[in-house]
Amino acid sequence: MRIIGTILLCVVFAACSSNSTKRQPVTDEMLVNINRTLVDMDQERIESYAERHNWDMKVSPTGMWYQIYEHGNGDSVRVGKVVTLNYKLSLLNGKECYSSDSLGSKVFRVGQGGVETGLEEAVLLMRVGDKARLIMPAFMAHGLIGDGNKIPARATIVYETEIISQSDN
Repeated sequence: MRIIGTILLCVVFAACSSNSTKRQPVTDEMLVNINRTLVDMDQERIESYAERHNWDMKVSPTGMWYQIYEHGNGDSVRVGKVVTLNYKLSLLNGKECYSSDSLGSKVFRVGQGGVETGLEEAVLLMRVGDKARLIMPAFMAHGLIGDGNKIPARATIVYETEIISQSDN
């Protein structure tokens, strides 16, 4: 009886595990194409957003959109310096997520991370006193998962920034 039960169990297991439709394995090429499509879609949304606001923006080689709309008289921002900036961070739908008005100025050492990749890149294009608009696709901002608080997954973010100061410490 045990042998018959074991054989029956093996037959049922084999029948359940044989799949009549074979699944294609996900290849690196497929993932690259999906990612390329998502990046292209983000770029189209950003371009449309900038056009609706009549912003004359430039696009960096990495895909960050920026416009320095007021030039300051200070020194250019340099790697290793501590930068203080006022900011407003919002989503493309206009929802404000964070700002220096509510959280205080953002202070960080340039080149050591701890902030969005796009913000690191942008401040290096600026000097003390500059005001700029930045639009960062998700891969330069908070990525696939967001920040776990106010910024959702795969969100493109918009920064309004002003470099207040830079110092050695």
